[in-house]
Amino acid sequence: MGAGGRMSVPPASEKSELDSLKRVPYSKPPFTLGQIKKAIPPRCFQRSVVRSFSYVVYDLTIAAILYYIATRYIPLLPHPLSYLAWPIYGFIQGCVLTGVWVIAHECGHHAFSDHQWLDDTVGLILHSFLLVPYFSWKYSHRRHHSNTGSLDRDEVFVPKQKSAIRWYSKYLNNPPGRFLILTTTLTLGWPLYLAFNVSGRPYDRFACHFDPYGPIYSDRERAQIYLSDVGILAMCYGLYRLAMANGLAWVLCVYGGPLLVVNGFLVLITFLQHTHPSLPHYDSSEWEWLRGALATVDRDYGVLNKVFHNITDTHVAHHLFSTMPHYHAMEATKAIKPILGEYYQFDGTPVYKAMWRETKECVYVEPDDGDEKGVFWYKKFHD
Repeated sequence: MGAGGRMSVPPASEKSELDSLKRVPYSKPPFTLGQIKKAIPPRCFQRSVVRSFSYVVYDLTIAAILYYIATRYIPLLPHPLSYLAWPIYGFIQGCVLTGVWVIAHECGHHAFSDHQWLDDTVGLILHSFLLVPYFSWKYSHRRHHSNTGSLDRDEVFVPKQKSAIRWYSKYLNNPPGRFLILTTTLTLGWPLYLAFNVSGRPYDRFACHFDPYGPIYSDRERAQIYLSDVGILAMCYGLYRLAMANGLAWVLCVYGGPLLVVNGFLVLITFLQHTHPSLPHYDSSEWEWLRGALATVDRDYGVLNKVFHNITDTHVAHHLFSTMPHYHAMEATKAIKPILGEYYQFDGTPVYKAMWRETKECVYVEPDDGDEKGVFWYKKFHD
């Protein structure tokens, strides 16, 4: 209460952030997947080869223009300016190539066209260019969509229970420690996940996205894992030839910098989509597919939403209908919000604030005292 008994009203932005932290319902939804689908215009499920390829051409054209400008003009700059220009190029090019990565991701979901062979061909080429093992990730990511929110079977960013937290974690419960965690996650998180399954679902033996005989894959998938590895090896050989012709520094500036940005963004996007104080996780006694699919959050990346083909602010709809093309996802999201009600979660907190807050607030999961024992919520270490 303020002077004269007037109640102070928090700013709208503060109120919205507080609202976004309110826990979403965890009980069985009063609607079905079929009812959600009926609310979406049928055209949203139609895939167009021409329209999908238009985004590929658009992104690659911008990437080619950026490449031309960088290689043509940055070497002409005096050294102090060139040292600044290359990181700027790397960030902008990395944002554009993240859009390319998203299109390849759509291919993995069969959302690019009505032809599986075309989706896989385009996806393999685009993802290999970005050093992503297309089929390997396609299959593990499919299992993530099949088991979202499950502590036992989800594939990525599976939160730890308090009993599984490492002994050194408490020493990272401070600003320098959180900065170290974020820096390591954004720079090394993606290759560590692919190579060593870091932050992934625990398996009974070593799991690696490059191993056709690893526990991640079934027998019918192993041949395509080899094909993914061939794509990566071919790209690595191409980079080797470029390094021999133009020098390692040239490859690192032209390709390495943007790739680092792509890897950082895809980890950040996935982290923020599935890590939020309001979201529940479930053990096998409580998990159901629809409840798990709703345990995700849409975010706002500003102008980058469009650059990233709205993978950031339509993720809830994507988890419900993953074969829907990205260019219909905004319309679909608008259509399902009235049906989902409180089960729909959006957080407009600026990304730089959100990633810091989630690193602090979402350390481990455990059930609340007296609540459903199979429902787990994010908790933090107390300072």
